[in-house]
Amino acid sequence: MLDIKLLRKDPQGIEAKLKSKDPHAEVAPILALDEEVRHLKGQAEEIKNKRNLLSKQIGEKKRSGEDTSTLMNEVSGLGDRISTLDKELTEKEVALNNLLYHLPNIPEEGTKVSQNVEDNAILSTFGEKPSFSFDAKNHVELNEQLHLFDFKRGAKISGSNWTAYCNNGAKLEWALINYMLDIHQENGFQFWLPPLLVRPEIVLGSGNLPKFEDQLFKVHDDDYHLYLIPTAEAALMGLHNSEVLDGEELPLKYVSYTPCFRREAGGLGAQERGLIRMHQFNKVEMFAFTTPEQSQQIFNEMRSSAEELIKGLDLHFRSSELVSGDMSFAASKTIDLEVWLPGQDRYYEVSSISHCTDFQARRSNTRYKVKENKPEFCHTLNGSGLATSRLMVALLENNQREDGSIEIPIVLHKYLNGMKELTPT
Repeated sequence: MLDIKLLRKDPQGIEAKLKSKDPHAEVAPILALDEEVRHLKGQAEEIKNKRNLLSKQIGEKKRSGEDTSTLMNEVSGLGDRISTLDKELTEKEVALNNLLYHLPNIPEEGTKVSQNVEDNAILSTFGEKPSFSFDAKNHVELNEQLHLFDFKRGAKISGSNWTAYCNNGAKLEWALINYMLDIHQENGFQFWLPPLLVRPEIVLGSGNLPKFEDQLFKVHDDDYHLYLIPTAEAALMGLHNSEVLDGEELPLKYVSYTPCFRREAGGLGAQERGLIRMHQFNKVEMFAFTTPEQSQQIFNEMRSSAEELIKGLDLHFRSSELVSGDMSFAASKTIDLEVWLPGQDRYYEVSSISHCTDFQARRSNTRYKVKENKPEFCHTLNGSGLATSRLMVALLENNQREDGSIEIPIVLHKYLNGMKELTPT
């Protein structure tokens, strides 16, 4: 959520920055409603002051035995007027906040303005694309003999874009998760296992509501109004919802493993089949609460920790700084880590590291305080570390052999009781 003061101070400049992310963003309707709210507040305050003055006069007249009926009628009328204004003010403030909740975060100064993902800047690469002396297969074809996951039974249970991991596929998935959690904990991140269903105000704080309501799975009945998390970011953000943190304890660096649930999945093309885009997938997520001064350092640490994982798996990948139009709603700056998938003949993102400034903290009222200073909004950062489904695809497709077997990276051997390869059955 943006500070309304920024919009008042430079409406045209802020709107131009917002449109670089969302071409439909408009500041004028928000400022018009803001003016109405401030006018109503002024009116209400003026009438309340008058009522207080008259009440004081009534008290003085009663003490002196004078008639107060006229003044009391006037006070009663002012009370009715105040009730009407307060109701109108509440409605206007809700409408104003709703408009503000739909505005994205402002891109960091220096971010390239573009809606074209092809304009993302490649910052670095690691390793080389694999070359094969045989006709390489994609992960769906490899799975026909490896039997690592079952798309048909997943669909039978839940519908399209759901799968079930089995046997060595389940073991390899679990090995990846444990490998990633170990590395992040070694790098100073505290391990959390949060709830998978969260309250609406928690999802609002992370930036998923109200704009992305239709992309979320939810439970809404007489007993519950909860959302399945689209990523652990939402739950980790909620850990300190409406809190004032001790500034001396910042930064707080968290890491979590959770399944993630998204309705947006469902690509129908050949490149989107299999594990590429699912309604449910596993992800290890980094999250941090910092002061503004600490945030850039933590951003760098998140990127380094995520890159360490992919390098350890010896996968070719690139780091890309996203243009304004390709960043997430809450992000001010984002760097994506994209692994090469031979079966899709393209790069796919397995990690997005985002700096969200005070955007989420303002929505969730998460602040910090240093000694006797006034509380200020935290900065928040998040980063995938990593999403496993596409990482699984990368491991299978990049490490395949001509006989259909898969070489398992050395760093995973200890998590698989020494198993070094997957062989067709």
